[in-house]
Amino acid sequence: MTPRSAASEPGTSAAGRTFAPAPGRAPWPRMVLAQGLMEARLLLRNGEQLVLALVIPLLLLVIGALAPGLDLGSAAGGARRIDLLVPGVIALAVMSTAFTSVAIATAFERRYGVLKRLGTSPLSRTGLLAGKLLAVVLVEMLQLVLVVGAGRLLGWRPGVGVGGAAAALVLLVVGTCAFSSLGLLMAGTVRAEATLAAANLVYILLLVGGATLVPVEAYPVLLQPVIGWLPSGALAEGLRHAFSGPSWGGVGGFVGVLLGWAVLGGIATARTFRWE
Repeated sequence: MTPRSAASEPGTSAAGRTFAPAPGRAPWPRMVLAQGLMEARLLLRNGEQLVLALVIPLLLLVIGALAPGLDLGSAAGGARRIDLLVPGVIALAVMSTAFTSVAIATAFERRYGVLKRLGTSPLSRTGLLAGKLLAVVLVEMLQLVLVVGAGRLLGWRPGVGVGGAAAALVLLVVGTCAFSSLGLLMAGTVRAEATLAAANLVYILLLVGGATLVPVEAYPVLLQPVIGWLPSGALAEGLRHAFSGPSWGGVGGFVGVLLGWAVLGGIATARTFRWE
């Protein structure tokens, strides 16, 4: 029998040294990044969620910009239609990903026991939620590129400086936190099938009556205060002000509304969320 060399022995190197594996979990940021990338890939591979996050906002933008006879500017001081539509569609895209997609996906993960298993893994429950938030941010970046690109092709030329861009970024961050907290609140307290129906219903109601595609001024006077306090109305109206180049004072109230929704949603989620 031919003698085996040291390099052929399991667990040894060519020099005869024994490999010493170092078991242990990866650093927390690396685990969150891996979870976030996986969550983003799963969302983009889901046909229904892809339509909700990308196709519907782009279709509404194109149809709203090109449909003849549609005049949104008369209710907003003569602003161009495209200048009202693009910020609203961005707000709609944030809502579709941070609220609707998060609520539906998390609810079914809870139903099938995925959340319970991942919550006991080295990732931890905090890391799992951080990974979900990272996935939302990654998808929103893709949405923002596509919506802004389509808007530019349709003639959108925002008069925004450094201050307006910073205000828009703050609005997007706080709006994402607000919608994500509300999505997790629904997913953690309602059955998966009910969450599927309720999340889509809320999406449609806010699409029609949440000041996303049309400004708050286009609604009846009695409803305007209510719509302005909705997270969709605050985000869309705040972005319209930010992209028109206002000072920080012009968007402070909208940021405050979104921050209130984020805090209230986060507290309610922390107290009521069920992992199984």
